[in-house]
Amino acid sequence: MVIRRTEYLNKLIAFREKKLIKIITGIRRCGKSTLLEIYQDWLLENGVKKEQIIAINFEDIDYEELCDYKKLYTYLKERLVQDEMTYIFLDEVQNIENFPKVVDSLFIKKNVDMYITGSNAYMLSSEIATLISGRYVQIEMLPLSFKEYIESTGNMNERGIKYTEYLEASSFPYTLELKGQPEEIRDYLEGIYNTIVVKDIVQRKRITDTMMLKSVLRFVFDNIGNPLSSKKIADTMTSGGRKIDAKTVEKYLECLSESYIIYQAKRYNIKGKQYLKTLEKYYVVDIGLRYMLLGKRQMDMGHILENVIYLELLRRGYDVYVGKVDSFEVDFVAQNNMGTTYFQVALTAREEQTLERELRPLKAIRDHYPKILLTLDEDPEVQYAGIRRINARDWLLDLTEGNHN
Repeated sequence: MVIRRTEYLNKLIAFREKKLIKIITGIRRCGKSTLLEIYQDWLLENGVKKEQIIAINFEDIDYEELCDYKKLYTYLKERLVQDEMTYIFLDEVQNIENFPKVVDSLFIKKNVDMYITGSNAYMLSSEIATLISGRYVQIEMLPLSFKEYIESTGNMNERGIKYTEYLEASSFPYTLELKGQPEEIRDYLEGIYNTIVVKDIVQRKRITDTMMLKSVLRFVFDNIGNPLSSKKIADTMTSGGRKIDAKTVEKYLECLSESYIIYQAKRYNIKGKQYLKTLEKYYVVDIGLRYMLLGKRQMDMGHILENVIYLELLRRGYDVYVGKVDSFEVDFVAQNNMGTTYFQVALTAREEQTLERELRPLKAIRDHYPKILLTLDEDPEVQYAGIRRINARDWLLDLTEGNHN
């Protein structure tokens, strides 16, 4: 089953033949390779000849000898099409030592349109960024949105049941092939988890205590949406009998964020318009992974909804912060070049007291940017002093007016 991932595809089409290296990043198995294949098909349908496309996936053993960057460069250079555009696709390029040299050397040639993918943010670390700085555009990819998931089922009915499925069966595209097979889905997710922890982090970062790394990850998974600091994590784990210092925690959090398995939301003082340095929140790239690791009991569905909304805001191109206004917390301050939107997220707000508690932080904000309360209550949209209260599933599915506010 191929899901077209239209929003990402449109971005690639928009950047086609622009003198920029297109770098697609995101967690393993989120659909980067499939996206490249869909885009290559699109190129072929739009007048590009087969010999103008060179595509290499470095996870494929057929290309193992090209892991030597000089051989790779020679291989690609020999295949450039004279006087016509050559489209080069290098998939999982972080497996090649010195790959920036290859990318840079090809990029400066005429008639080369370059696309690369990687499952790790350190790809864009100082060395690479320096070599190709100002010459690349990054497209950050996530697993399936709820909208993509529900579209894959063929109709928009039973949204409540499908939302639960989306959480439990995971948002990784391949799990759609394993629908109704919870054991197989679990094994698949465990494979992704182990590859990220062992291959991307332990081996690459030469971490000696794998168990401790996994403990930190479990702790973060268990505390999505809670304010955390390295010190707080270290103290809690140490008092639970696993001695670790804040510096090590910080290093592990950085490694986990670089592998896109967790995302950090920093805090922002709305009145002072400044970013705060303490007590960030963390969210997980896929709720199915969290279920796989922690089981399904004692699941805080409010925080899970918050996690889903956070990822959707990232998909829609926002920079997302946790807001602080006076002594109140606003779940999300979402900023893009159009301005700011404030979001409060609650599982339900039908009781008067709960509603008041959720609206209070938004009411304390004195500017005129849009303010939205998202809940899973199946109620029509209402407004309270300009604050829109919207059903979260409708919002996720783009079924509300002015939804991209």
